[in-house]
Amino acid sequence: MKEYEDCWQEKNFKIKKKNIGSKKLCEEIDKLIADLESFNSAKENINEIRSDADCVHNDGFYFFNINIHRTLVLIEFDDDGEVTIVWSGTHQEYESIFKNNKTTIEKWLRKNGYIE
Repeated sequence: MKEYEDCWQEKNFKIKKKNIGSKKLCEEIDKLIADLESFNSAKENINEIRSDADCVHNDGFYFFNINIHRTLVLIEFDDDGEVTIVWSGTHQEYESIFKNNKTTIEKWLRKNGYIE
Protein backbone atom coordinates (compact mmCIF):
# COMPACT_ATOMS: atom_id res chain seq x y z
CA MET A 1 0.00 0.00 0.00
CA LYS A 2 3.00 2.32 0.49
CA GLU A 3 3.60 2.64 -3.28
CA TYR A 4 -0.05 3.58 -3.75
CA GLU A 5 0.05 6.12 -0.92
CA ASP A 6 3.19 7.86 -2.21
CA CYS A 7 1.92 8.00 -5.78
CA TRP A 8 -1.54 9.12 -4.72
CA GLN A 9 -0.22 11.80 -2.39
CA GLU A 10 2.14 13.18 -5.03
CA LYS A 11 -0.40 13.32 -7.85
CA ASN A 12 -3.30 14.55 -5.78
CA PHE A 13 -1.22 17.06 -3.87
CA LYS A 14 -0.81 18.77 -7.23
CA ILE A 15 -4.58 18.71 -7.83
CA LYS A 16 -5.24 20.04 -4.32
CA LYS A 17 -2.58 22.73 -4.70
CA LYS A 18 -3.99 23.88 -8.07
CA ASN A 19 -7.48 24.03 -6.54
CA ILE A 20 -6.58 25.20 -3.03
CA GLY A 21 -9.76 27.27 -2.79
CA SER A 22 -12.04 24.34 -3.56
CA LYS A 23 -12.81 22.74 -0.22
CA LYS A 24 -15.34 20.42 -1.86
CA LEU A 25 -12.77 19.07 -4.35
CA CYS A 26 -10.25 18.42 -1.56
CA GLU A 27 -12.94 16.64 0.47
CA GLU A 28 -13.85 14.48 -2.53
CA ILE A 29 -10.19 13.52 -3.06
CA ASP A 30 -9.95 12.50 0.59
CA LYS A 31 -13.19 10.50 0.27
CA LEU A 32 -11.86 8.64 -2.77
CA ILE A 33 -8.68 7.82 -0.84
CA ALA A 34 -10.72 6.48 2.09
CA ASP A 35 -12.97 4.46 -0.24
CA LEU A 36 -9.99 2.89 -2.01
CA GLU A 37 -8.22 2.11 1.26
CA SER A 38 -11.29 0.29 2.60
CA PHE A 39 -12.04 -1.49 -0.68
CA ASN A 40 -11.50 -5.26 -0.71
CA SER A 41 -11.33 -6.44 -4.32
CA ALA A 42 -11.67 -10.08 -3.29
CA LYS A 43 -15.04 -9.46 -1.63
CA GLU A 44 -16.66 -6.51 -3.40
CA ASN A 45 -17.06 -4.80 -6.72
CA ILE A 46 -15.67 -1.25 -6.85
CA ASN A 47 -19.02 -0.02 -8.24
CA GLU A 48 -20.62 -1.02 -4.94
CA ILE A 49 -18.71 1.69 -3.10
CA ARG A 50 -18.04 4.15 -5.95
CA SER A 51 -20.86 4.71 -8.43
CA ASP A 52 -18.51 6.90 -10.48
CA ALA A 53 -16.10 4.03 -11.21
CA ASP A 54 -15.79 3.55 -14.96
CA CYS A 55 -13.90 0.44 -16.07
CA VAL A 56 -11.92 1.49 -19.14
CA HIS A 57 -9.87 -1.68 -19.60
CA ASN A 58 -10.39 -5.30 -18.54
CA ASP A 59 -6.98 -5.42 -16.84
CA GLY A 60 -8.46 -3.42 -13.95
CA PHE A 61 -8.11 0.20 -15.06
CA TYR A 62 -10.79 2.62 -13.87
CA PHE A 63 -11.54 6.30 -14.15
CA PHE A 64 -13.22 8.08 -11.25
CA ASN A 65 -14.95 11.46 -11.42
CA ILE A 66 -14.15 13.68 -8.48
CA ASN A 67 -16.46 16.58 -7.69
CA ILE A 68 -18.11 18.96 -10.10
CA HIS A 69 -14.76 19.91 -11.58
CA ARG A 70 -14.74 16.49 -13.26
CA THR A 71 -11.27 15.79 -12.04
CA LEU A 72 -10.51 12.27 -13.20
CA VAL A 73 -8.20 9.65 -11.79
CA LEU A 74 -7.17 6.56 -13.74
CA ILE A 75 -6.18 3.78 -11.38
CA GLU A 76 -5.22 0.16 -11.73
CA PHE A 77 -6.19 -2.60 -9.32
CA ASP A 78 -3.70 -5.46 -9.35
CA ASP A 79 -4.47 -9.08 -8.45
CA ASP A 80 -3.68 -8.40 -4.77
CA GLY A 81 -6.05 -5.45 -4.61
CA GLU A 82 -3.26 -2.89 -4.56
CA VAL A 83 -3.99 0.39 -6.30
CA THR A 84 -1.67 2.36 -8.55
CA ILE A 85 -2.54 5.87 -9.70
CA VAL A 86 -1.76 5.88 -13.40
CA TRP A 87 -3.05 9.32 -14.40
CA SER A 88 -4.98 12.21 -12.89
CA GLY A 89 -6.16 15.48 -14.30
CA THR A 90 -9.11 17.65 -15.20
CA HIS A 91 -11.89 16.59 -17.51
CA GLN A 92 -10.49 18.93 -20.18
CA GLU A 93 -7.10 17.20 -19.94
CA TYR A 94 -8.86 13.82 -20.12
CA GLU A 95 -10.72 14.81 -23.28
CA SER A 96 -7.54 16.19 -24.84
CA ILE A 97 -5.47 13.07 -24.11
CA PHE A 98 -8.02 10.26 -24.20
CA LYS A 99 -10.69 11.71 -26.51
CA ASN A 100 -13.50 10.07 -24.44
CA ASN A 101 -12.55 6.85 -26.24
CA LYS A 102 -11.62 3.48 -24.75
CA THR A 103 -9.50 2.59 -27.79
CA THR A 104 -7.44 5.75 -27.26
CA ILE A 105 -7.15 4.91 -23.54
CA GLU A 106 -5.91 1.41 -24.43
CA LYS A 107 -3.32 2.85 -26.84
CA TRP A 108 -2.15 5.24 -24.11
CA LEU A 109 -1.88 2.38 -21.60
CA ARG A 110 0.21 0.34 -24.11
CA LYS A 111 2.45 3.28 -25.03
CA ASN A 112 3.15 3.94 -21.34
CA GLY A 113 3.90 0.29 -20.54
CA TYR A 114 0.86 -0.48 -18.39
CA ILE A 115 -0.44 -3.23 -20.68
CA GLU A 116 1.09 -5.36 -23.43
